[in-house]
Amino acid sequence: MTLLIIGLAIFFAAHVFTMYRGLRAVAVARLGEGGYKTLYSLVSLIGLMLIVWGFGRYRAEGYIPLWDPPLWGRHLALALMWPVFVLLVAAYAPGAIKRKVRHPMLAAVKIWAFAHLLANGDLGSLLLFGSFLVWAVVDRIAVKRRPGSDAAVPVGSPRNDVVAVVAGTIVYVAFLFWLHPLLIGVPVLPA
Repeated sequence: MTLLIIGLAIFFAAHVFTMYRGLRAVAVARLGEGGYKTLYSLVSLIGLMLIVWGFGRYRAEGYIPLWDPPLWGRHLALALMWPVFVLLVAAYAPGAIKRKVRHPMLAAVKIWAFAHLLANGDLGSLLLFGSFLVWAVVDRIAVKRRPGSDAAVPVGSPRNDVVAVVAGTIVYVAFLFWLHPLLIGVPVLPA
């Protein structure tokens, strides 16, 4: 559990730092845009690797149950994950979805975390998914308060929305049947 907590602290320290625009500007001035982005990416990657490793070790050592999630929570989580993948693609393929949602990556993280909290009732899941949910909510508020945040999102091609829905659906199905058990080690669907 310690590795998971350290990983979360490192990952979110890098991400929370970007909310402080003055400090970020100082870091960019000192390191240059490329240097700052490289350091930010490296720290985030280290945090992410520790999160994955720490959560894997936590699962191997045995879950610490806090509550018994209802069966409907798992079914709802399955349904909620489809828009997560569509929103993730829409974040990089700007169209009407991105214009309407404004920050599809943060929306995807919030839905992903909430869905997993519905389906899991253990301490490690609460720490992992709960912290991502809190961070995404706080970050969205911070983004909203930034100067210029009310500027319109440029409209991309309507084809981008089709790409977001089709590609997001393909990745969702791949995770549902193959990737979640392969990468996470937990089957989503009953055998």
